Formats: sequence, structure tokens, C-alpha cells
Amino acid sequence: MYFSEAIQRRFAGRFTVVKAPAAGGAPAQRDPAVIETVTRMLDRIRTEGLDAVSRYAAELDGYDGRPLEVSREEMRRSGERLPEDLRAAIELGAARTAAFAKASREALKDMEVELEPGLVAGYRYLPVQRVGAYLPAGRFPLTASAFMTVNVAKAAGVPSVVACTPPQPDGGPNPAVLYAAYVSGADRVFLLGGVQALAAMAYGLVGDTPVDMLVGAGNAFVAEAKRQLFGTVAIDLLAGPSEVAVIADGTADPELVAADLLGQAEHGPDSPAALITTSGDLATAVTAEVERQLATLPTAPIAGPAWRDHGSITVAADRETAAALMDDLAPEHLEIQTAEDGWYHDNLTAYGSLFLGPWSTVAYSDKGMAGTNHVLPTAGGARHSAGLSVSRFLRPLTYQRVAGEATPALADAVDVISASEGMAAHRATAALRTRRLVPQEV
Repeated sequence: MYFSEAIQRRFAGRFTVVKAPAAGGAPAQRDPAVIETVTRMLDRIRTEGLDAVSRYAAELDGYDGRPLEVSREEMRRSGERLPEDLRAAIELGAARTAAFAKASREALKDMEVELEPGLVAGYRYLPVQRVGAYLPAGRFPLTASAFMTVNVAKAAGVPSVVACTPPQPDGGPNPAVLYAAYVSGADRVFLLGGVQALAAMAYGLVGDTPVDMLVGAGNAFVAEAKRQLFGTVAIDLLAGPSEVAVIADGTADPELVAADLLGQAEHGPDSPAALITTSGDLATAVTAEVERQLATLPTAPIAGPAWRDHGSITVAADRETAAALMDDLAPEHLEIQTAEDGWYHDNLTAYGSLFLGPWSTVAYSDKGMAGTNHVLPTAGGARHSAGLSVSRFLRPLTYQRVAGEATPALADAVDVISASEGMAAHRATAALRTRRLVPQEV
């Protein structure tokens, strides 16, 4: 996560880099060894089917041979294994995410317009029919993943949502992740992780029928599997390491800014964290505060290397420069902690999700409590793409209805264009309809 050459030239002299990423910028998005491994695994699963899936599950996840599908009763009872406060928090996150997703769905309206007398065009929003959701449960089980994927797909009206989650050391699913899937409305859940999980859903080896779309976060192998399976199925997006960025001015609290930078850095040692500030004093204070907090942070072995290798602090001359630099970074998560939050909201154009004011923090969205989705573009993808939402599960399918009165103008124009292109069959489809409008002589 660093600035492009074009931005550096355009704003030369208007910003100072106080701390640059030691690794030289954004983490590498594709590893040749990962690409080769995923290609080999997908080829084998495509050829050998569920046998290959089971072998990979045993080799990579310690799968012990129990039924791959988690029963509905086990899904239902998974909440009983959780502390009451955790169960309540999961139910709250599912409810908040569902409420936002349902409101978003209601805002997407079918449309029909009469372009001219006798020519009607429109579209209907129809959901994809089968979705496969990957629910990670590795070093940090991402309990809220089901809220963002299963829950939102159901709010969009997807009839069938299957989910896969890797087994834990005891051989069973993570109970919190499983309960989140249950309250989010998953139709079926399978005990599979990684590449083999995505392949099994895409090829219809679990859930009886191939899914139409794969969604959900994961490690580099999961991301590469989604990349290679794209085309066979649709995907939500290709996400790399989690990112956070903050725009702050001299009114910001350095303790909060530092905490929020480290809050995302603990996702992994390659997670970028960037601060752009219009205050040199704040930059100095945040630098010291990050080190102070790392000294007692239990996840410092992860967040520390992330900050060292992929953290950055930049002092901008003014708010216009700060906004332009941040749009160049186009971060996954962007917090604004300034006296002019409204101005930044109006002028920033490239981010996955925006968190306005010191009372907002990425963690609220990460855990599903803010209602918005945490499956977001990374590595500059926010310049051209948005995060997962109900709209990604819906297809605006167009239609047209033409009456005889609109035919002459349509057919004549199509006849002219088709003749110029030399496409005789296209020309004939229009000419035939024109002739049918003219009464035939007896």
C-alpha cells in the first residue's frame, strides 16, 4: 500500500513520508508456488471427484472420516456449546447484517420504461440460484463471515446457500462459526477447508448441485482457487491481506488512531496499515503510541511485523493532498478522524468501506455489528470495484417487448446497419417483420 509514481509527481513537495513500508509497498498478491499447488489440486479434484477431496481434507485439515455434512441438529445445538454472551453477540451481528441487507434489497427496484409507443424495455432483479460460502476457521476463526455471505445471500433471495468450514483439532466444526452459519440461514454445512472446499462446491461434489457463485474470505490458497474457478462459477471478489488506512488531523486522538491501525495489522504479518495526516505532531504521537501499544499487545508477534514491513505514515500539506493520496491508495477500510469529516466524505472516491468519526472503528464492521459488509476489495481494487452486498447476488435481467407500431422505425434502422456490416441474416429478421405489417395482396 503505497503511492503511484503519477501521484508522487503530481503532488511533489506537498507531502512527506515519515514512515514508508519496509517491504517497499503492497504485499505480493500471487505466489508462483501457490498458483502451482492450486492448479494441481483443482485438476486432481476435477478428475477424481470426492475421493480427491477426502484425501486432501485428511492431509491438510486432519479430516477424520466422519460424515462431511454437518447435520441440521448439530447446527441447531452448536449455540448451546457457546457462552451466553458470545451466543447473544452472534445473534445480534446476524440480525444487524440482515437488517442492512434487507433494506438494501428493498432499495433495488425493478424498472420498465416505454422508450417510444410500442417499445417497452426493462429489467428485473433476480437472485442467483445456488451460492457456496467459505467460512474460515484457522488461526483466527472469523465468526462474522457467515453474516456477510450466507446472511446477505439469503436477504437477496438466493434459494440455496451451502457453506464449508474447516475442521478443528477435535475433528468437528468451530461451534461459533457453525452457530453463525445456522442463524444466518445456511441450508447445508460441510466440514471442508481450503481449496478442496471451494472445488467441491464449484463442481457439485457436496450439496448435490454445482453452485453458481463462490463467496467468502480465506488465505492465499483460497484466493487463488477462486481466481482459477472464476468462469466455472462467479465469485464475490479477489481479496488479499486485510488493509486499514486512517486520515486524521490535529484534532484526532493518537491513542485511538494507533489502536485502529494495529486492530487490522493483527490480521496477518502482511496486512498494510497507513496513516495520512495533516499534522506533523500527530504523526510523531502516533508513531510513539504504536510502539507503546505493541509492547503489551498479545498479538504483537503478528501486528508488529505487519506494522514494521507494511505500515506507513505520511504528512500531507492540506486536506486536498490528503484526499488525493488516499484515493491513490484506495484502501479496503478507511477511517476518517478529523474536524472536517463531512468534507472528506464528500470528496473521497476510492475505498472499500468508510468509517466516519472517532466513534467509528473497523472492528465494528469486521464483527458484523455495524450492519455493513466486511468482504471488501484490497490492493487498490476499490478504484474500480465495490464490496460484497445484496446486489452482487442479484442479476438485473433485461427484457424488451415490441408492438407492431414500433416496428418500422426499429426495423429500418436495423436493416441499414446490418446491410453496412454485411450481416444478411440480421437484416432478414428485421425485413420479415416489416413485411408482416403490410397487408398481402390476394
